[in-house]
Amino acid sequence: MVKHVILWQIKDEYSDSEKAEIKKGVKEGLEGLLGKVPGLTEIKVYTEGLESSNADLMLDSTLESEDALKGYQKNPDHVDVANSKVRPFMKNRVVMDYVV
Repeated sequence: MVKHVILWQIKDEYSDSEKAEIKKGVKEGLEGLLGKVPGLTEIKVYTEGLESSNADLMLDSTLESEDALKGYQKNPDHVDVANSKVRPFMKNRVVMDYVV
C-alpha cells in the first residue's frame, strides 16, 4: 500500500467565504474519485485545521501500489478535478508519498 499525502495553502487573494467554497469544492471533487480511480482504496480531504496549522487543506489517500499512484496521477477524472477545483486556487503544495 502507498500513502499519498498533500498539504495546500490557498492563495491569499481569496476572502474567508471564498476559501470556504474552495475547500468545499476540493473536498467534494477529490473524495468523489473513490470508486472511479483504479487502485484508490481510501481518500479523505481535511478542511478544518486547528489555529496552529499553516496549511488550509490536507489530502490523505491510500492506493494499492506505486503503480496505482502513477495511474491516479494520470487518471482523467483526477486530472479534471485537479485542474478545475485545486490548482487554480493554491499558492503552495507539499507532497509526501510513502509505502505502508
